[in-house]
Amino acid sequence: MAAAFEAKIYDAGSRFYEGEIVSLVVPSSDGMYGILAHHRNVVLNIVPGDMHYELPDGRVVNARISEGMLRVKNGEALLLATSITLPEDEEKRRERELKEEREEAQLQKKSIAEYKEAEIMLARAVHGLKVNLHNHEDGKQL
Repeated sequence: MAAAFEAKIYDAGSRFYEGEIVSLVVPSSDGMYGILAHHRNVVLNIVPGDMHYELPDGRVVNARISEGMLRVKNGEALLLATSITLPEDEEKRRERELKEEREEAQLQKKSIAEYKEAEIMLARAVHGLKVNLHNHEDGKQL
């Protein structure tokens, strides 16, 4: 089993993960950058993309990451990013957005139908007024 090291991963000030990991791979401007135990001290800019880390039990956690930075100091990793999302969170977000788009489309359809109905009622009212005005001009009582 590979050696583990301490990692603290935060997004927008909240804790995403804290604990031991075996490896960490993040996107950087120079490509994917990997960290293992006993890595040299480094500070690295992170670019948006996919990251993953392996836990001591062998599970691998995949996530989308925004811009941020990674610091490895004395064998510990500190990763700070604007946002980090798990694939299942991304799927829930997409489902929510699709639902909101469908609801908006339904509201648009309803609004268009209400507008057309109001337009018809207005046309009828205007027609009625014209008929009454015409009848009044002919000397008939309203």
